[in-house]
Amino acid sequence: MAGNKRQVNEPEPRPIIVKKIIVDGHGGHHGGAWKVAYADFVTAMMAFFLLMWLLGATTEKQRKGLADYFTPTLVELKEGSAGSNGLLGGDSMEGKENYPTSGGQGNLSITIPKEVRGQDKSKDRAKARDKDMAQFQSVKAKLEAKLANDPALRKMLKNVRFTETREGLRIDLIDEADFAMFGMGTDRLLPQARALVAEVAKVISGVPNDVIVRGHTDGLPYTSGRSMNNWMLSSSRAEATRKAFADLGIPNARFAKIEGVADREPFIPGDLYDPRNRRMSVILAWSAGAVMPDIDEAEEPSPEGKAAIARRDAPAKLPAQNIAQYDMGSTALPTGASIINAPPSGVSSGKQGAKKAH
Repeated sequence: MAGNKRQVNEPEPRPIIVKKIIVDGHGGHHGGAWKVAYADFVTAMMAFFLLMWLLGATTEKQRKGLADYFTPTLVELKEGSAGSNGLLGGDSMEGKENYPTSGGQGNLSITIPKEVRGQDKSKDRAKARDKDMAQFQSVKAKLEAKLANDPALRKMLKNVRFTETREGLRIDLIDEADFAMFGMGTDRLLPQARALVAEVAKVISGVPNDVIVRGHTDGLPYTSGRSMNNWMLSSSRAEATRKAFADLGIPNARFAKIEGVADREPFIPGDLYDPRNRRMSVILAWSAGAVMPDIDEAEEPSPEGKAAIARRDAPAKLPAQNIAQYDMGSTALPTGASIINAPPSGVSSGKQGAKKAH
């Protein structure tokens, strides 16, 4: 055909070659996926060896801190932070976080609890202390009201003292010249004292605090030849008071300590023989989580009390006390008495006897 004829200057047509490539299964290694996997493996190995180096180069305390830091913790939902639990109170996913340790928008950081950082629970302890102090004030007010409203016990209101100490609220039931808790030299509660103990038991039964019972005596020593002493007497009186409380409904689990301290903690430091030193201390202890308030009062005797104890226990006084015990009060002359046949002044009976012998 005329249309298919090649012109004079037209080049000869080139053949069209079609190449068919069949991809076999062994050609996958020529891709780049293995490089990503190998990079992840190398990164993991580097992190592993870095961890091994840190374990060998740090101390036990530092390793404990690292372990605490990486320990999973529960993140509590905080008021005012991202993600409120109120109706439509949440924020958008793109909103800025309000967590304390957040680095800004998009930084999903973990809030470390205060306990992990070593901070104490000062606020919780302060709340427990305030709760105890409120209960102590209520106990004081109730006991004073009961004693004031009862004609038989009103006169004993002056024998009850309240003191806040490092141990707790101390209720002192104090002897007076006209009032005694126990029979002389015994651990037998007298009827008036038993009625007073009953009122104290009614008041302290309404609070959960532990109870400490401590017995005190004055500094009067016992005569020789008797098996009882102030230590044993104060301890037995404390036990008698505890038994009275138990009979009145105070459970044994509430008693934390029962002790007798004799005259080592005098109520009147300047006079160990004052009857007010004979007393029973009933202490409502602080709860376990409460912070002890900063009270200047020491639980040991004051300097005046220590000086009085030293004067009482001075070695020079012991012979005089022994002589007084054996004297029986019949041979000693009363104060101000004079001898009728006394020798002249300046001449002793020993010299007169010597002259007669010669």
